[in-house]
Amino acid sequence: MEAALGGLSARAPAIVFVLNTEWYFLSHRVSLARALKDRGFRVVVAAPVERGGDEEIRRLGFSFVALPLRRRSLNPFSDLVFFASLVRLYLRERPDLVHHLTIKPVIWGSLAARLTGGPAIVDAVPGLGWVFADAGRSRAFLRRLVLLAYRVVFAGGRTRVVFQQEDDLAALRAAGVVTGRNAVVIRGSGVDPDRFRPAPEPAGEPAVLMAARLLWDKGVGTFVEAVRLLKGRGVRFRAVLAGMPDAGNPDAVPESAVRAWERDGLVEWSGWHDDAPALLASASVVVLPSAYPEGIPKILLEAAACGRPVVTTDRPGCRDAVVAGETGLLVPPRDPAALADALAELLADAPRRRRMGERARAFALSEFSDASVVRQTFETYASLLADGPARRALAAREPLD
Repeated sequence: MEAALGGLSARAPAIVFVLNTEWYFLSHRVSLARALKDRGFRVVVAAPVERGGDEEIRRLGFSFVALPLRRRSLNPFSDLVFFASLVRLYLRERPDLVHHLTIKPVIWGSLAARLTGGPAIVDAVPGLGWVFADAGRSRAFLRRLVLLAYRVVFAGGRTRVVFQQEDDLAALRAAGVVTGRNAVVIRGSGVDPDRFRPAPEPAGEPAVLMAARLLWDKGVGTFVEAVRLLKGRGVRFRAVLAGMPDAGNPDAVPESAVRAWERDGLVEWSGWHDDAPALLASASVVVLPSAYPEGIPKILLEAAACGRPVVTTDRPGCRDAVVAGETGLLVPPRDPAALADALAELLADAPRRRRMGERARAFALSEFSDASVVRQTFETYASLLADGPARRALAAREPLD
């Protein structure tokens, strides 16, 4: 360990990631954590366990702490229990850095970090999330509370707020929540070009794949209605829906609805997939008709890296992952007819799909590689740290060499 840190200290620098699910770490932050571990950091992942991913996290060589977090609970007592668990965790681990992702970890984690002695704080806002998905009154009170809490926790001197695209930064800057001094944009969570590689389309009828959490705001209903329209026109293709209902989200599509679509012959439901490259290789076109406040959806970047054209909505985050007309097509949200028309264009033209896929791969590698995201994140970390073992460890060598 002393060699990794230049012999300056026997204590390994430490970072704690706090997330609202363990599977989000596995799908979005493993490359970053590996790069930190390679530089001698002790990496601790703290999250509730939803899909049994804690054992995989430990197998990868990271410490794991299960947290008593209920993502969608509005019970203040349960949130205080979560806050107390973070205070105990930070007192025990004494991290140099804490990296919080999503609303509750950001708010309660930042407060716990300040209370326990001030590690450097990175608060990631990977999309504004469910609270901001509904423009009506039903979530207005929650939005006001979240914005007030953000204004408090983002004000710390050793805090950086990380956004995935400019629209979210602009929205919170307009609300007086962040400034140009404490916010940074790092586009997306990165994609591994060696794991996500192009493959020829499979033989047979082309397949349209939607892979996402099964939420109405993600556009699941829009997708199914577009499929219904296309099948009514006699277009021959397979519609594959991959993902599971999110039991912790009030916007979740019930399993009964998905089963009914299966019985009607509209979709093939394939559930949760651990092997995303194989899933994408089975598709001809990838679709995400989201009306959700996304960051930059990772599935769109993975599809691009696999050489698959995408059809998604002309909304912040989704449109950031596409060069319209070159790597994919953009449609309005909640518009099944427009989605059906766009899909029909691509389903009828295999050479165009192939050309778009080639351009998509080049775009993903130039704009959204893991190496780029890790490098920018390390720079953000270093900007918060005084000179010492942790900061020098970040600069030990190039990320992901």
